Amino acid sequence: MYAAAGPVEADSIPDIDPKNPSARQSVQAFRAPGHIVIDGVLDDPAWAMAVPVDSFRQREPVEGAPPTERTVVRVLYDDQAIYIGAHMFDSSPDSIVARLGRRDAELDSDLFAVFIDPYLDRRTGFYFGVNPAGTMLDGVLYNDSWDDDSWDGVWRAETRIDETGWIAEMRIPYSQLRFHQQSEYTWGINFRRDIKRKNEQDFLVFIPKNESGFVSRFADLVGMRDIAPPRQVEIVPYLRTRAEYTQQDAANPFNDGSRYVPGFGGDLKIGLTSNFTLNATVNPDFGQVEVDPAVVNLSDFETFFPEKRPFFIEGSTLFNSFGFGGSNSHWGFNFGTPDFFYSRRVGRAPQGGLPDNDYNNMPDGSRILGAAKLTGKASGWNLGAMQAVTAREVAELTFNGSKDRVEVEPLTYYGVFRGQKEIDEGRQGIGFISTIASRRFGSEGIREYVNSGSYVAGMDGWTFLDPNKTWVITGWAGLSHVTGSPERMTALQQSSLHYFQRPDADHVELDSNATSMTGWAGRLLLNKQRGNVMLNTAIGIVSPSFDINDVGFMFTTDVINAHFGIGYRWTEPTRLFRDATVIGAAFQNMNFGGDRTSLGVWSLVTARMLNYYRIEWVTSANPEVKDHNLTRGGPLAARPRYFGTEMYLNSDDRKPWVLGLQGGLSRSPGGDFNFVGGSIQWKPATNFNLSINPQFSWNFEDAQWVDAFDDPTATATYGKRYVFGEMDQRTLSSSIRLNWTFTPELSFQLFAQPLISTADFKKYKEFTRPGGYEFRVFGEGGSTFDDETLVADPDGDGPAAPIQLEDQDFTFKSLRGTAVLRWEYRPGSTLYLVWTQSRTDDFHDREFRVGRSLERLWEARPDNIFMIKLTYWFGR
Repeated sequence: MYAAAGPVEADSIPDIDPKNPSARQSVQAFRAPGHIVIDGVLDDPAWAMAVPVDSFRQREPVEGAPPTERTVVRVLYDDQAIYIGAHMFDSSPDSIVARLGRRDAELDSDLFAVFIDPYLDRRTGFYFGVNPAGTMLDGVLYNDSWDDDSWDGVWRAETRIDETGWIAEMRIPYSQLRFHQQSEYTWGINFRRDIKRKNEQDFLVFIPKNESGFVSRFADLVGMRDIAPPRQVEIVPYLRTRAEYTQQDAANPFNDGSRYVPGFGGDLKIGLTSNFTLNATVNPDFGQVEVDPAVVNLSDFETFFPEKRPFFIEGSTLFNSFGFGGSNSHWGFNFGTPDFFYSRRVGRAPQGGLPDNDYNNMPDGSRILGAAKLTGKASGWNLGAMQAVTAREVAELTFNGSKDRVEVEPLTYYGVFRGQKEIDEGRQGIGFISTIASRRFGSEGIREYVNSGSYVAGMDGWTFLDPNKTWVITGWAGLSHVTGSPERMTALQQSSLHYFQRPDADHVELDSNATSMTGWAGRLLLNKQRGNVMLNTAIGIVSPSFDINDVGFMFTTDVINAHFGIGYRWTEPTRLFRDATVIGAAFQNMNFGGDRTSLGVWSLVTARMLNYYRIEWVTSANPEVKDHNLTRGGPLAARPRYFGTEMYLNSDDRKPWVLGLQGGLSRSPGGDFNFVGGSIQWKPATNFNLSINPQFSWNFEDAQWVDAFDDPTATATYGKRYVFGEMDQRTLSSSIRLNWTFTPELSFQLFAQPLISTADFKKYKEFTRPGGYEFRVFGEGGSTFDDETLVADPDGDGPAAPIQLEDQDFTFKSLRGTAVLRWEYRPGSTLYLVWTQSRTDDFHDREFRVGRSLERLWEARPDNIFMIKLTYWFGR
C-alpha cells in the first residue's frame, strides 16, 4: 500500500517557508464509507482511498532537513469521530524504542502525535499521541505555544510494529473536541514523529527554534462536512473505602488508632452547547494523588505546593493564564507574579485556632460539598467560571475531662470568573478575572482567624508591535478588597505578607479599627519573541495592602520591581555543542518607602553537547541592600552582599542509565549555603523506570530569626528586642520514584521521600541598629547568658528584664510515600488501590548522623492509610 521505507528525498517535500504562516499546507480529510476497525492495521478499504501526507521536516537534530525515515499519515472521518492512520516507516525496525508507561508519562520513546485546532482560532487546541508500545498521551494547547497534559480524553489508539516500521491508528470522538457547527469545516492540524534513537523530531509544520508560535502555524484540515458536534454527557460516579491505622495516645477519646471511612460521589461533564461545557463534582475524593513532599521552612514565606487533584487541574489553563497571554517568556527576578487563582485554597486545612486541650479531633481539610466549572467560547471570548462550596468544619476536643466543639472553618463559597478575547488571530488580546471568597460564620470565635470576604478583580492583555509578531507587550492590573472583624484585619496587617507594624516605616500604618483592606498591583512586560537575540524587560508593582490569598497565592507585597535581560541562542550545531543559550540580566526592587530591597545581576549559560549531555550554569551577585523582612515586622535592616553560583549536568536520556549532577554555593557575610545533589534514572526494561534524586545541603546563617520580646528599655529598637542566633543546618533528602507499567491500562507507581534535617543554634544575639546589620551577642558587652537555662540578660544588672529563650535546636526526620496500582479496566473507568505511609521522629541528635537517623526513622511506628476506589465512566 505504501512506498518502500527509507529516507524521504528532499525534492519530494513542498518548498514552504516555515517562517511565513500564511503559506499554509493543506491536509485532506476523506469520509469513511463504512466502519473503521481500530486494531493498528491499516487494512480497511477507506485508508487506501484517503489522501496521504508525507511532507515532514526535521526540527531536531538538523533543523529544516528531510527526515531520515519516511512517515505517511491519512485522515478519515465519519459522523461520530475523526480517524488518524500513520505509518512510521523504519529502516531498522528492531531499533524502534517502544517504552511502556502510564498515560501522559514522559518516556524516552518513539512517538506519533496529532495536534488539532477545531475552533481554528490559531491559539488553542488539543493533542493526542501514542508510542509504539501503546502508551497514550493527550492534553490541551493554549497561548499558541504552551500545552497542558492535565486533560484526559476518552479516545482509542492501537499500534503495531512490523517489518516496515510501526503503525498508529487513532479514533478521536467529536465528543472529546469542541467546535462550532458549520456546513463545511476547516480545522488546524499538525503531526509529529519522534525517532528516539536518533533524537529526531519530525513535524508536518515545524517551527524554527529561534521562532515562536505553534498553533498559529498549523496546516489546514479541509474536506470535513455534514457533521455536528454532539452533546457531550459524561458521568463518573465513584465508590471508595478508606482504612486509617495511625499512632495515637491510648487515652485519645477520638481515635484509637484505626478508623474506617467509606465514601461516594461523582463527577459530571455536560456539553450544554457546542461552545460550553459544564464540569461538576459532588463530594470529590482525591485519595489517589501523590502526597506532598516534606519541607523544613524557617522563613516567613508560605510554602507553595502544586495542585494534584484531577478536578482542579483539568481545564485549568484558562484560569491560570491570567497575565501570561501573548508573550512566550515571563522572567521574574525577585518579583513573583501573584497567582490570582490557587485552587488548593479550596478544601484547605482549617484555619481556626483551638483553645487549650488535652486531645482534639481536627479535620484534615475542609470538605468540598460541591464544585462546578463552566468553560467555553462565545463571540470570540474564551470564558470560564469555577464555583465551589466547602463545609463548616468543627473540631472536637477535651480539656480536664470536659468535651467541647469549636468551629475551625466556616461555610465558604469560592468563585472564579475568567474571560479572554483574542483579536486579529492573536495579535492583540484582552481579558479579565474576578475571584470571590465569602464566608458564613457559625460562631463568633472563628472571626478572628478568617477573613469574612475577599473580592479581587483584574484585567490583562497584550499587543504585538509589528506584523511579524517579533515584539510583544503583555500587561495586567489587579485590585483586591478583603473584609473581616477588627481583630482579623489587625492580624492580617501584621502577617508576614504585610508587616504594617514596622515601627520605622512611614508609608504603612497599622489600623486596629479597620474592617477592610484594599490594595492594587500590576505589571508591564516587553518581550522579543523571534530571532537568535532575546530581550525581556518588565516593571511590576504590588502595593503594601494588596492581598489575594483567600483564593490566590502570593508571597510578597510592598514592592516596585524592574529588570532588563538580554541573551543569545545558538540553534545550529557547532563543533562544541548542538545548541546553546546565554542570558544576562540586571534587576532591582524597592519598597513604597523608597528603600532598595533587591539589586543584582544574574547570568545563565545552557548547552546541549554533541553527545546529548546537557549543562547549565547560573551565577548571581548582589550588593548590600535593605531588608524589611529580617526582623519579622520590626525595623528595617540591611542584607549583606551576596554571590552565588549553581551548576547542573545531565547525561544522554536515551541510555538505560541516565545520570545527573548538581551543585551550588553562595557566600555572604550573612551566611553561606552549599548543596550537592544527583539524579539516577534506571531503565532496565521498556516498562520499568526507577529514579532516585538525593540532595545534601549544609548552610550557616549568621542571623537566623528566633523571636521578639517587648522591652521598654530597648529604645534603639523601638521598645522590642529582636533575637537571632547563629545556625548550622544539615539536610539530606531524596525523592524516589518507581513506575512499573504492565499494560497501557495497568500500572504501578511508587513515590517515597526520606528527609533528615538537623540545626544547631549558638551565639544568641540581639539586633542593635535599625537600618544596619549589627548585633550584640548575649554574654558579651555587658550582657549575660546562661547556656543551661537559655536565659539572656541584655544589660546584666541593668533595668532590662531577662529574656527566657526556647531551645531552637532541632532534628526532623521524615519518611513519607505513596504506592498506587491503577487499572483502567475500560476507557474512562478506573480502579485504584492506594497505600500511603508516613513516619516521623523528632529525637534531637546534636550531631548530624545519617546512619543513626535512618535507623531511628525506620524503627518509628508508621501511620498507614489504605484505600480502594472504583470509578465508572458513563458517556458517549
